[in-house]
Order: sequence, then structure tokens, then C-alpha cells
Amino acid sequence: MKALDELTFDNRFARLGDAFSTSVLPDPLDNPRLVIASDAAMALLDLEPTEAHSPVFAQLFGGHKLWAEAEPRAMVYSGHQFGGYSPRLGDGRGLLLGEVYNQAGEHWDLHLKGAGLTPYSRMGDGRAVLRSSIREFLASEALHALGIPSSRALCVIGSDTPVWRETQERGAMLLRLAPSHVRFGHFEYFYYTKQPEQAKVLGEHVLAMHFPECMEQPEPYLAMFRTVLERNAELIARWQAYGFCHGVMNTDNMSILGITFDFGPFAFLDDFDANFICNHSDHEGRYSFSNQVPIAHWNLSALAQALTPFISVEALRETLDLFLPLYEAHYLDLMRRRLGFTRADEGDKAMVEELLRLMQNSGVDYNLFFRHLGDQPAAAAVAVLRDDFVDREGFDRWAAAYILRAQDGNEVERTARMHAVNPLYVLRNYLAQNAINAAQQGDYEEVRRLHQVLSRPFDEQPGMQAYAQRPPEWGKHLEISCSS
Repeated sequence: MKALDELTFDNRFARLGDAFSTSVLPDPLDNPRLVIASDAAMALLDLEPTEAHSPVFAQLFGGHKLWAEAEPRAMVYSGHQFGGYSPRLGDGRGLLLGEVYNQAGEHWDLHLKGAGLTPYSRMGDGRAVLRSSIREFLASEALHALGIPSSRALCVIGSDTPVWRETQERGAMLLRLAPSHVRFGHFEYFYYTKQPEQAKVLGEHVLAMHFPECMEQPEPYLAMFRTVLERNAELIARWQAYGFCHGVMNTDNMSILGITFDFGPFAFLDDFDANFICNHSDHEGRYSFSNQVPIAHWNLSALAQALTPFISVEALRETLDLFLPLYEAHYLDLMRRRLGFTRADEGDKAMVEELLRLMQNSGVDYNLFFRHLGDQPAAAAVAVLRDDFVDREGFDRWAAAYILRAQDGNEVERTARMHAVNPLYVLRNYLAQNAINAAQQGDYEEVRRLHQVLSRPFDEQPGMQAYAQRPPEWGKHLEISCSS
């Protein structure tokens, strides 16, 4: 393991030059202090967990100090936001401090969010507030623990710096990690600004750094696009299977690696509602839970358009046609596992669709339903769960079919199998809000406790029953906007 001053930098994206990013120094926070750090994320950089408590840690990730080898850059990109094209976006409050490689040879971007004004801040102040930084930290680490690909969060640094949103809040910085912060919007930027040479430089960089296996194919760019599509099909399947709502699926928030990226007004479903909108600013419901699948397809089409200088339109269309079948295959496999099935059956799709139809408007807690379905033998479990459903007769018919399908081995194995994929603990909005309320008063213990619980979402943890309960009514109606 390493100390902070022993990190090894290799700033590959910075070397692409000023057409791709702008050199900017972080704007330091006043009185920076550690709110929370992830030991698991620190291990990705081979860092000792104790390093988080050293005085220099808050100085580095609060903008006061830099490694000599760091080259902070604000990346430029564009994107489709709520369906409309924004020609020049970029890192408006974030900086790519540099790229670090660990002892295993993995490269990790160190991206500091809330670092102050950049040339791409537009009308913003370049800052992040404590609540949004805590939410992103908890979300990225919680999704990773659930097996959902995500950027990672190393730490949150709090401060005394005043920041105005709806009211005055405290500024914070979040250090997030990912093998790459290249987005769909990077390719769109160079396509729509008619910079074919720079688009090729970007494409060759992404191929070499992140898709080297595609360079061996007859058409490397087509192979890359298909890989991006496959990864996104699996990612969205995992979101849908576990009831995760991203909230702002703009193309500038879509990672070229197919990982969950740029958290804002996210939420996990409490009561199942296919039409749930987690973003208070999404007045038309573009990014509702049920729309995440078609919007992902739409975003991939936008990326495909930006890749037309390198790939034929016919090949792009054929590849785009693979998205829905791939998504459905991944989604059904995940739902079979959540239901405890050990084999596929041609009626599984209809069984899942009927269950979700019955859940709709019945006030059924989405994730706890699957957890409790595995607590007892199938017949006993459905007998208890039927009380949550409005259409009891419909549920009884579904339950009878389910009991027949669930007879694939002994019940002890079934429970272990289901509990291994059905979380007891998920990041509910009200749990995050409780932790944020305490943190805003200077008490970080609840943030840290919640993070520890969510790092083992499938394991029953003694004394943590309060985190596995259905939310109170007020907790189901929290309004989360893009500034959150």
C-alpha cells in the first residue's frame, strides 16, 4: 500500500492538448475537512486507509495542494440535454486532476467535482454543495456494492465556503474515480463543430486506452461502438432490475465505458411505479423510470450519428438494432435470479410483466418484495406478501404459477440464492436526507454509518434493522432537482 505522495501519474488525456481540455487550477475551499472516505475506493489507488485522516488529505482534495505530477484540466464536450442539443458544455465545476495507475496496472482518473470556475461554467459558480456531494458519494459506492457498474467515490471534503443555491449552503468537493471520464458528448462536440481531425484523435485515444481488443477487428470503430452498446444494454438492465432511476440521462452524462455516471436527482424506487419521475425538474417525464430503456437507445443513436465519419450508416443501424434484444436478455436473466429461478422458461417474461403490473399502484415496496420472497418457502412467502396487493385474485393466480416455477431444489439453497442477489439495504432518498441533515450540522457519523451499511447490501447486519424498513410517508415525496 502507498502513501499519498507515492501515487504514480500518467496524464494521457492531458497530453491530447488544448483542443480537448483547458488547464485550470482548483479554487480552494475555506477550512477543508474530511466528511467521509471510502476505504474500498482508496484501495483502487493502493492507498492506505489511514491516509484519509492525514492533514494533507483534506488539503489535496479541498483544492489547497497539488501533486507536482498532477495536471488539472477541464474537459470540453457537448451533449443533448432533455432532447435539445447544447453545443458547448464541458467540466463546469469539475477538474480532471490527472490519471494514476496502480500496482495492478489499472489507470484511474482523479476527477475533482466542485473545484470552482472553469471556461465551461456558463452561468454557474463552479461549486458543489455538501448535500449533492454526499448523495453522489453514497450512490456511486452503493451501486458498486450492488454489482451495478459505476464511477467510484474516494472522498467528500466539507468546508466553510458559502455557496448559494435556493438558500445559502456550504461548499464541498467530491473526488471521484473512473477509468475514463469520456462521454458520448465528447464525440458529439467534435462532430458538430466539424473538427474531423480532432474527432479521429479522440477516437484513437479511446480505442487504444479503453478498447484495445477492438483494434484487432477489421473495423475498430464499429467494434468499439458495439462494445459500448453492449455495455449500456447491460447497465440499463441492471438499473431497471434493481429499481434505480438516474434522473438526467443527457448524452453528456453517458459514459463511453457504460458505467453509471454524473449523479444528480437519482433515486431508487420505494413503492413500485413504472412512471416514477425522480427529477423534480423533469416536468415532461422524459427520464422517468420506464423511459430509461428507450432513452438509452436514443442516446446511443446520438453517439452513432457522431461516429458516422468512421462507420457506415447501415452498420450503425444494424448495431443499434441489437440494443433491445441484448437489454431484454440481460434484464430477464437478472429478474430470474431475483425470483430465485435456476433455469430459463419461455413464460418468464410474461411472469415478470404480470408481477410488475400487479405491483403498480398497490403500494408494494419494490426491493423489499424480492427480499421477503426469499425469506421463506415460496408458498409461505407469497401468502404473507399477498396482503400488499390490491388485486388479490390476480396475485393469487401469479403466486400459484410462481410456486410451480420455484420448485427447483431445496428451500435453504433457494433462500441463500435469492438473498445473494436481493438487497436488504438500498439507498433510499430519506436515508440519504437524514445523513445530509446531520452532516449539515457538522455531524458526519450518520453519513459514515449509512455508507458502511450500503457497502454490504445483501448481508443482514445486526443492529441495522432501521435501514431495512419501508420509508415513512414523508420520505416517499422528497423533491430532488438537478442542483441536488
